[in-house]
Amino acid sequence: MNRLFHTIIALFLMSVMWEIDVLGQTHYDANIAFGVKGGAGVSRVFFNPSVRQKLKVGGTAGVTFRYIEEKYFGLIAECLWTQRGWKENFDKFQKLPYKYERTLNYIQIPVMAHIYFGRRGRFFFNAGPEVGIFIGESSKSNFDPWHTEDLPDFPNRNRTNSQMTMKASQKFDYGISAGLGGEFNINRIQSVCIEARFYFGLGNIFPSARADVFSASNSMSVMLTAGYWFRIK
Repeated sequence: MNRLFHTIIALFLMSVMWEIDVLGQTHYDANIAFGVKGGAGVSRVFFNPSVRQKLKVGGTAGVTFRYIEEKYFGLIAECLWTQRGWKENFDKFQKLPYKYERTLNYIQIPVMAHIYFGRRGRFFFNAGPEVGIFIGESSKSNFDPWHTEDLPDFPNRNRTNSQMTMKASQKFDYGISAGLGGEFNINRIQSVCIEARFYFGLGNIFPSARADVFSASNSMSVMLTAGYWFRIK
């Protein structure tokens, strides 16, 4: 996973250096814009050993910055509050009436290459590395996850349950993002956009040393957002 992340960063930096080299030969008027965005999506965590889950719904919102000084290519940086996590799935065990879900809150900072096509309306592709800072968590359940042995029909022997009482101790997350979307101009300086974006975390939310319960606990999410751009140059 770390090798993949380093490869993506290297490719991203190569694309930036290529843009700088091209700009040294051809001049374009800069297009600089600030914006806001918000939306919702679904997430889960890839555990090893595996944990049966359902997709969890969460939200995201934040501010955005875009710099374009090359035809069809630019850079985007964002600062977002994002919810991720997971929801336990007990359906395998005769659809037991138990419910548990964990919400993980992050400040996410993606820096992505922005490739676009079109003039009056644009279709675009964003991709690049993303880092996150863990800012808190909460859980919701209809039972006490610390005392499941008191529940006669709870599947303590047939599934992994440690994740329900473990705290997310890893304060820093990193991963890769990629998204597709469309942008529609209101006038010369204002536009709106929609985007569907996939994120895969390469860091773990729980400790992953040999003696720990999980060797992997990577976050994954798919978010659908709407945004507003205001061009300042």
